[in-house]
Formats: sequence, structure tokens, C-alpha cells
Amino acid sequence: MKTDIQIAQETKMELIKNVAARLDIQEDDLEFYGKYKAKFSDELWEKIKDRPEGKLVLVTAVNPTPAGEGKTTISVGLGEAMGVLNKKAVLALREPSLGPCFGIKGGAAGGGYAQLIPMEELNLHFTGDFHAITSANNLLAAMLDNHIHQGNALRIDTNQIVWKRGVDMNDRALRNIVVGLGAKADGVVREDHFVISVASEIMAILCLANDLNDLKEMLGRIIVAYNYDGEPVTAKDLKAVGSMAALLKDAIKPNMIQTLEHTPAIVHGGPFANIAHGCNSVRATKMALKMADIVITEAGFGADLGAEKFFDIKCRKAGLTPSAVVLVSTVKAMKYNGGVAKKDLPEKNMEALKKGIVNLEKHIENLQKYGVPIVVTLNKYVTDSEEELAYIKDFCESRGCEFALAEVWEHGGQGGVELANKVLNILENKESNFKVLYPDEYTLKQKIETISKEIYGADGVTYSAAAEKALARIEAMGMGHLPVCMAKNQYSLSDDPKKLGRPTGFTVNIREVYVSAGAGFVVAITGTIMTMPGLPKVPAAEAIDVDDDGNIVGLF
Repeated sequence: MKTDIQIAQETKMELIKNVAARLDIQEDDLEFYGKYKAKFSDELWEKIKDRPEGKLVLVTAVNPTPAGEGKTTISVGLGEAMGVLNKKAVLALREPSLGPCFGIKGGAAGGGYAQLIPMEELNLHFTGDFHAITSANNLLAAMLDNHIHQGNALRIDTNQIVWKRGVDMNDRALRNIVVGLGAKADGVVREDHFVISVASEIMAILCLANDLNDLKEMLGRIIVAYNYDGEPVTAKDLKAVGSMAALLKDAIKPNMIQTLEHTPAIVHGGPFANIAHGCNSVRATKMALKMADIVITEAGFGADLGAEKFFDIKCRKAGLTPSAVVLVSTVKAMKYNGGVAKKDLPEKNMEALKKGIVNLEKHIENLQKYGVPIVVTLNKYVTDSEEELAYIKDFCESRGCEFALAEVWEHGGQGGVELANKVLNILENKESNFKVLYPDEYTLKQKIETISKEIYGADGVTYSAAAEKALARIEAMGMGHLPVCMAKNQYSLSDDPKKLGRPTGFTVNIREVYVSAGAGFVVAITGTIMTMPGLPKVPAAEAIDVDDDGNIVGLF
């Protein structure tokens, strides 16, 4: 059986200018990164902004399991299937982080015959967007420390510095560090921290900004610290905005590549959904809606994280109205949630399936709260029995959902035709009554508790003393109207990753709260979630290599 990277490397790519031409995008509006990648020019939006908008389809999933659900694979396969049916469709997806590529999760290009290409370039460096974000993040950190070293005219309290350095790699040793050691000229000694670049507020800002001017305004509002009077100190106060924007001027331009079947794919931005807001850029999505009749996008991890943030943060801020949701699961995922060990998942087990399907049930119920019609799709495996599939189909349809099997990993677009037809049926015949989960005027605690109770199924919420203090401060600063971005583990609906299925009788524990004033949301950190992940015992990096001809091997 061919590996993903072998399939990708054997595919003859189309010139990206030809892919763009199918969306009526001219060569003059592309900035080429070689023959198969390009960015859109700043001028393109003015040319397309008056075009009619297409329909927006969100792809989300159940809580991830060790067996893998294949959400991006389904997204890509659905885009390819729309091409098979002669529909004008475009993908609007996230860029991968180097952290998972070399860690445990792998790349984010899809899999099998439903992949984005060039796969290796997408997963490794791509067009440099993440490097620009990391550089802007660390420029601000450098200017902050330099300001303190040079006399501290803003009276920054070094015990109240909240801006952290960033790197796009899983490196647990950088979570808690000390900087400024050495001679007096080496800076002020203080405790510092790193986040992975995809958790940086700069990433969130890039993904939520409409244009360069909007980006600069948002950068200026970033709170880096508080002074001795407890007042916020911003990036604008440090006079860092212009130089940060200079580093980001190309990164804010969306990127275009293609699928194995040459469906256009706009890939831009990539905040994690467990520790950030989990969606690709507003700019990419809005441009995609002007380019095609159907736009397929995705949000990170399960619907309790990615979809919730897509609806309550991205759609709220950008004024987007999704027309349909595709909820991805597998037979294996349900049996895993029913208590079956990973090695035994291929075996038929109706009892475990019926026990574990409650995880899917809760995600269906959650998505229905937003008023958007749902298609449940299963990434089909050869080990799935007809009895298992029939049970799930009846279960979903009895709850008002469309249902489809997908075999896009094995068959590409042809394997997604059943799913595509179900999506088209919704787009043509069902109305979306989209609404957000909570109003702006709720207090921050009300927002946190609404998400925890309605989406996670918690009985209530507890707060650390530090979280209580932070919430009070944020509301006193007049930012209580902002939406909440919950940082929670992805493996469970609860804040305990070991609680599978549909947990009940638990409370969500908020240990830290901070405001991303530039991005325009408040982050609430639950349980033991880390904004800097670590590497596993056997990192994926151990299997990656370059052969004598310069071809990358072992990347998945």
C-alpha cells in the first residue's frame, strides 16, 4: 500500500495559475512561490468583492481518538467530489504547524487520495507565514524587554508581564524559563515563557483581520504587560506596531494550492483549536466565498472546540453565515468511546458501538443549537460491518441529520460523491437558521458557563483565585463584551482527557484567564491544557529523512 507522501509525490500537479484561472483569477493577481504555490495580491479583493457569495460549509468532527477520524481528508475529498459533480467549489483550510508534523499528530494535508499538494511544502515552511508570525511575536517580546532595560519609561511591572515568546515547535523545556541572566547589559532578569506559534495572539490577529489597516489596529491593542498602577501597556505604547506589520505584510495574503484532483484550495492561518480559536483566516474565507459557489472550510479537533469557536468567535466577528455542517466520525471512534482498546477496534462490537455512540449524539445536539443543518459522515474502513453502519445511519437519521458514507481516502472525489450529494441537497433545499450560542452582553462568567454546560455537558464551573482576579480586571477594563476562547483538551468533552463518551456529573475548572485584546476575545484555560505542547516518547521526527535525490520521506 502506498503511503500518503508516495501518492502525493506521484501526482502530476497543475500550474497554480491554471488552477486559479478556473476561479476567474488572473495571473496578475497571483504572487508566485514557484510553479505550484501562490499568494493573492492585495488588489484582488477590490476586483472580486462585488461578486455574489457562495454557500459556506463547515467540516467538523467528534472528539479525536488514537484511530484518527480524518477530518481534513473528508474536507479535501468533499472538495474533490464537488469537482466530480461539476460544481464550482473551493477549499478554505488551515496551514499546518511544524509542532505536530514532528510530534505526534502528523501533517495537515489530508490523506490517501484526498490530499493537498505540494504536500511536503505545505507541511514544512510553506510560504513562510508561520515564520513571519513567530518573528513578529518575538520582535514585540524583544522590544518589551529592551524598553525595560533602557529605563522603563512606561513603568512596566516586571511581575505583570503577560506577553510570551513563541516558537513553532513542540518544546516543553521552554514553557517556563528565566531570561536576562549574565551581565547588566544582558537585560533584566525575570521569569518568561514560550507558547507554540499557533497559540500566539499574532496568529489569531492574522486570522481575524480583514486587511492590513485592520491588522495594524488589532496589533496596537495587544496588551503586553501592566504598569505599577495596574494599567495595561500595549504594543502601540511600545511603538512596535509598524515593524510588526512590516513582518506580516506578505503573511496576511492568503495562499492557493490544489488537491490531488486539482480542486483549488486556499490555505491560510492555523491557530490550534484546543489552545486557540482553531479556524483559518477570515480573509481567506471571505475571498473564497467570492470565488466559488460552494466553500468548504474546517475547524480544528472536535466540534466542542473547533466548531464552537468557528460559530461563536469567527462567524460572530466576520458576519459569516454557514449553510451546512459536515460532522465526521468513524465506526472505530464510537467503539473507542465505548471502551474498546485501539488494537481491538477492527473487530465487530455492537455493544461497544451502542455505548460509545453517545459521543456522536452529544456533538449532534451541540451543532443543532446553532441552527445549521447537519450531515453526519463516516470515514469508511474495510473492517466496518454492515450491521454497524446500518445502526449508525438509523441513529443519525432519527435525530434529524442527513447521513453519508465517505471513501475518499481510497477513491478520492469518486468516494465522496454520496457525501457531496447530501451536502448539495441541504444547500438547495434546507434553510440555515444560524445563531450564536450566547449574546455579547453576557458576563464573561456567563459565557464560560454557557459553553461549559451547553457544549461540554458540565454541571458547573470552578475558578482559581487567579482566574477570578483576571476576570474582574478584564471586565473593569471594559472588555466583558468579548467572546470567550476556551483552551481545553481535545480528547474529551470534559476538561479531563480520560473521560470518554458523554461524561456527566463533572465541573470544568478554569485555572487561568487572560484577554487577547488585539484579537478581541478572552482566553479561559481549563484543566492541565498547555499553550506549549511537548513531544511524545517517539516523535514523528525520528522517521523523517531526505533521500539522495532530495525527496522527503517518512512525513505523514
